[in-house]
Amino acid sequence: MSDDTIRLATIGRIIRRRWRLLTILAMVGALVGYGTSLLFPPRYTTSASVLLPGAWEERELLTQAEIATSSVVVDRAAATLHWHGVSGSELRNRVSAKAADANIIKISGTADTPERAQQLSDQVAQQFVAFAARIVDANTDPEAAAQLEALQQMVVQTNRRITDLADAADPGQTVESVQTRTELEKLRTSLHEAITKLDQAGPAANKANMVVMGSAARPTGEAPPTRTQLIAGGALLFFLLAVIGHLSAARMSRRLRSEPEIAAALGSTLLGTVDVPRERSGHRPEGRGGRARIRRLLGVDTRWDIPTPQTSGDEAGRRIRYRRVCARLRDQLPAPRRLLVVVPDGDEIARRAAGQLVAEAGSDPSSGTSSSGYPVLRVVGVSVSRPLVPDRDNESGALVVLSAGAWTAVELAGIAEACADAKHEVVGIVLAGPVRARATRSAGRPRDAATPVLAVGNDVKGSSG
Repeated sequence: MSDDTIRLATIGRIIRRRWRLLTILAMVGALVGYGTSLLFPPRYTTSASVLLPGAWEERELLTQAEIATSSVVVDRAAATLHWHGVSGSELRNRVSAKAADANIIKISGTADTPERAQQLSDQVAQQFVAFAARIVDANTDPEAAAQLEALQQMVVQTNRRITDLADAADPGQTVESVQTRTELEKLRTSLHEAITKLDQAGPAANKANMVVMGSAARPTGEAPPTRTQLIAGGALLFFLLAVIGHLSAARMSRRLRSEPEIAAALGSTLLGTVDVPRERSGHRPEGRGGRARIRRLLGVDTRWDIPTPQTSGDEAGRRIRYRRVCARLRDQLPAPRRLLVVVPDGDEIARRAAGQLVAEAGSDPSSGTSSSGYPVLRVVGVSVSRPLVPDRDNESGALVVLSAGAWTAVELAGIAEACADAKHEVVGIVLAGPVRARATRSAGRPRDAATPVLAVGNDVKGSSG
């Protein structure tokens, strides 16, 4: 597993290099979202508010919200609505209630049309108020009700007695008679106010006077998720899954990227790193058939996890790197030798680097004539799935040229074993990396273009000894 940190630049590289694939997957996700919207018809939701006067504790409000969505209330609402094919159990999944601020219970109803949603909310609210009133009446204490009725009768009798006393008082205009009648009227008023306050102070009276605060508003839009939301959500989900899939594949990749890992897998030493100018289409693997055309169309025929090539120097600077590799080979070998340049099949960057390396080795005028000359190189391609290196003939060693981050340890170990089976010692490793060639003002063709492309095979030689 790669330990590279996932950065925003990595995600940006995925989007730039896989935008065709990501676009197609997003379109597929949008179609899936559209199909999902066809399975789920549009829904409309509205709410009706019920006011609970008096003092209520929070747990009591929660209890009332549960009562509003109970089977008794919803079944009564269903029986009143008489919707064909819709039972109370189905309506219970469409009704919800919650306690809001200021002792208000909001009852929400969901239906397939705005009119039905409004009717459902209003009917459940009305049935809830009626059911709550019945509960309060049923739970009223009979003894307390009898005492209250007896008290009311006593007040009525007292009022009659006050009326008799007022009539029996001196009808004259004396001060005493006027004061007596005034006091009797004050007493009558006090009794009336007391019995009124007693009626209002009863908990059953307060909690039975629930009020539906008007009819529910008719909804003007669909309840989420709407068709547009499902389509957008499907496209976004498939896009994110594609990006996560790319990141997961990169994290789980076993391709070797560091120089020590590659050297350990091949059991040899690194001689150097060379630069290969990137071509617009030269690095794309060639393939025929419908599958290859589809891969090119989707843009998955090239790897995305390769960092963006850096700008290199001029051609002379790149040639210096090749000459240094040849010089290290010359210094490492006891005498001028013939070497095989082993390139994994499918590694276009390494193949071009090997061709340039053969050209540089063959350009040395002392090659093959003096002990100080460069080795004679011959390029061979090796399949990583079934590696096979030509048997030892005139060559007495192998130089492996490959790209970093393209092959696993198992694949490189197979190449090393194939070299050992053919009696070739791996004398060194050369890593090839793509770079962006800096534009030059010269009208002539660069050396890379003038160098003939070497066919990968067993009969390609850089020079003759």
